[in-house]
Amino acid sequence: MLRFFQQMCEDTGYSPQTSFWEDFSIAEYYGSDAIYDTFFKAMREWRKNHVYLTELVMILNWKIWAWYKHDPELSKVYQALYEQADKFAIDNLKDEELEYFLRTVD
Repeated sequence: MLRFFQQMCEDTGYSPQTSFWEDFSIAEYYGSDAIYDTFFKAMREWRKNHVYLTELVMILNWKIWAWYKHDPELSKVYQALYEQADKFAIDNLKDEELEYFLRTVD
């Protein structure tokens, strides 16, 4: 899965600012509950940082794609979390922060 992440960064030209990919990758070893815990911790700590929130949404989206063929149930977990984070970002970011979000996740 690390190769998938590296390829996505290369394809999009994005340079990660956080350890979200690694954090979720570790949580995957412990199951869905750990993934949810990792998500809620990230949201609690970083929801007011538009750059980190944007990256969280991107990482959740990439995790959906990374798992959808190998483990559809895990992909569904990431889909649910992605939808929550994306809605939060759309509903709460304003002006330049929202523009950054939309430009970056596009």
